Amino acid sequence: MDMLVEAGVIKQHLIDPEICIRCNTCEATCPVNAITHDDNNYVVRADVCNGCMACISPCPTGSIDNWRNMPVQRAYSIEEQLGWEELPPELSAEELEAAGVTDAGGGLDAAVQVEVEPVVTPGEAPFMSTSYGATTPPWSAAHAYTNLYAPKRPVTATVTGNFNCTEAGFENETHHVVLDFGAMPFPVLEGQSIGIVPPGIDALGKAHHPRQYSIASPRNGERPGYNNVSLTVKRVTHDHQGNAVRGIASNYVCDLKVGDTVTVVGPFGSTFLMPNHPKSNIVMICTGTGSAPMRAMTEWRRRLRKSGKFDGGKLMLFFGARTQQELPYFGPLQSLPKDFIDINLVFSRVPGQPRRYVQDAVRERAADLASLLRDADTHFYVCGLKSMEEGVLLALRDVAQEAGLPWEQLAATLKKQGRLHLETY
Repeated sequence: MDMLVEAGVIKQHLIDPEICIRCNTCEATCPVNAITHDDNNYVVRADVCNGCMACISPCPTGSIDNWRNMPVQRAYSIEEQLGWEELPPELSAEELEAAGVTDAGGGLDAAVQVEVEPVVTPGEAPFMSTSYGATTPPWSAAHAYTNLYAPKRPVTATVTGNFNCTEAGFENETHHVVLDFGAMPFPVLEGQSIGIVPPGIDALGKAHHPRQYSIASPRNGERPGYNNVSLTVKRVTHDHQGNAVRGIASNYVCDLKVGDTVTVVGPFGSTFLMPNHPKSNIVMICTGTGSAPMRAMTEWRRRLRKSGKFDGGKLMLFFGARTQQELPYFGPLQSLPKDFIDINLVFSRVPGQPRRYVQDAVRERAADLASLLRDADTHFYVCGLKSMEEGVLLALRDVAQEAGLPWEQLAATLKKQGRLHLETY
């Protein structure tokens, strides 16, 4: 890999550790693997970052959009960045000149250029599912307010509800938690998220970082007309390898009692927003707690319909879980009118049954989805575990191609118009 630098200056890409909520969006989005992290910080490798800007828009907090003009020989190392509690100040022109940069004025706008060759199997183009996600909201989405409360000036909310929204008696439980902000303004939209700050300190003796949770309630509150929001939180008792662990934030939130107070930052997110134009169709594909924004969108549509303020527009939901007992909101989903929402539930761990995933259901509904893919008023939302993302996008690609729709051209249009959104973790 050759790095080309002009005037001895690198415009170094840095992440602000004071604002970052460690949501992993940047690392998951970066197409050249320039971003890494430890238990303290997320950081950017100066010798790998090519300034493509792919990580900027998806970041919910804006912490990713920071830059420092540095002499190449003094570029901040990964080790330095991992130890930061705050960003260092910008070097002055005098400091740059003292470091041997004699043409600072001409070189400051010259970003480092890095040639990165992707690993490609001969004859096969890589399928990068992340690259298809939109970084702009739908044209008709409402304006989103973000970062009203930063980690250094959070807001306090009071718990007004907490109940298990999966079937009782099973180890894997998911809680529906309602937080009220009282007189403090906290405007949110469907598709946004907030950060919960667990009390106490971590193994390094530092205060815990905020954990991000998608909002599961519509814009006018879990209880209409009240300044409250709801969250969908799974109690973490095992890691992805099946080892027993106790998730600090998830167990804290799931154990909250009515009347408890919680430290909150945010709200975050300005792109994963629902369209507001009346004939818009929404296709929602989710697993587990990825149902939170889908519940918010569905409930807002339900309230609009009940008040006679919504005209047309289809809702289609693909919702996956291991079993019916572990699927959040299974009961309430059954009560939604069939002419209001088209629900497709899939389960991957039902004894005696073959494993089925959301992408399988997407392929089974190819005829209906092909029609929706042709409709310029259709918007797609994918939310859940990172492992589902590629399978879902490949299924949509297959549906499009079988219907005679050129996928790459269609996908580019969906991305440009803010009609295909990915939020996986």
